[in-house]
Amino acid sequence: MFTNIGLRAVLKSSAAVLRDSSTLCSAVLAKAKTGSSNSLSRPGGRHVAGSFVVLPPVRQYARVAKKKPAGPVSQLSDLPPTMLKMEYAALPLAQTTDDLVKRLLSLELASHSDKVQLKREQLIAKVQRDENDRSSVEVKVAIMTATIRNLQEHLQKHHKDKANKRRMLMAIDQRKKLLKRLRLVRYDAFEKVCEQLGITYTFPPEYYRRATHRWLAKKEFCIKVFKAVQKQKAEQRLMKQSLGHKATEGDKTKAAEAR
Repeated sequence: MFTNIGLRAVLKSSAAVLRDSSTLCSAVLAKAKTGSSNSLSRPGGRHVAGSFVVLPPVRQYARVAKKKPAGPVSQLSDLPPTMLKMEYAALPLAQTTDDLVKRLLSLELASHSDKVQLKREQLIAKVQRDENDRSSVEVKVAIMTATIRNLQEHLQKHHKDKANKRRMLMAIDQRKKLLKRLRLVRYDAFEKVCEQLGITYTFPPEYYRRATHRWLAKKEFCIKVFKAVQKQKAEQRLMKQSLGHKATEGDKTKAAEAR
């Protein structure tokens, strides 16, 4: 009796499981049918029998390359490649030699240091007082200008080079001091140097200090001390003048008595 009851319970549970699985299969088939109809309506969709919809692959098209901003013009851009190096320019034999040898001696195959040296000599020739002038303030400013521009071009490519950045800032400060001195002593030479080398001289900013309560109180106290000292000096000056006046009067009375 008990065995019959157990068999009936097992049969009922298996029938319930089969019923649930049949409903699940019908739902999956209905979804597949709707997916196939969508794939037919969607362009590019593919449907394989017994499987789900296979969508077309997404194409990653290449983006348009951005143009790099053009940097400032180099100071060496005005040097033609056919120009001879500085040590060979004065030789007459270099002018009449073969084209291959001229190319070897020209700036086309020259190093960067040779080009910078030639540019430095060109800047010196613009501002020097005479042909043998190599130690004047104008020549020093021209040498520093060529060095500063070379370091600026280097730092545009290698912006993390801290050592050369420090050298450039030190050269700028030193050139500013020389220009300030030249402006005070020879203003005509100062204007000529700035015009020939393309330097824009900027005046140093005025002294500025944030006005705190402590600084205002200290300034007021210093003004009071200054006024008190000036008053004391004026009193001492009047006392000396009165003593001197009395001394002169005493001398006059003594001279009159002596007569």
